[in-house]
Amino acid sequence: MTEIDAKTDALVPAWLTLPDIAEQFGVEVTRVRQLVKEGQLIAVRRGENRALHVPADFVAGDRIVKGLVGTLTLLRDDGFTDEEVLEWLFTPDDSLPGTPAQALRENRGTEVKRRAQALAV
Repeated sequence: MTEIDAKTDALVPAWLTLPDIAEQFGVEVTRVRQLVKEGQLIAVRRGENRALHVPADFVAGDRIVKGLVGTLTLLRDDGFTDEEVLEWLFTPDDSLPGTPAQALRENRGTEVKRRAQALAV
């Protein structure tokens, strides 16, 4: 879990707290914390009370967005920090179009993973 800088914070359009996600998933907050610990979600400290927040685009209804976990793994394996992962996922890419996070939400994960893999070369 990382402290987030203002630049990255501004890239992410909306955030959810861990209790918000737990409610959506119908699980205890400890399960959401485990998802963060396992690397399936990225949580950062932000706001006045420095509470943990996850980008809202990582959640679709009662589940994690399809393709997100694999993309996070690829980027981390390439040596990206959580902050760099967030910056990459939420920076517009004209070739997609939109951001990689938007593409994942729209079930265009193959293109996002292809771009993430190309970063390693």
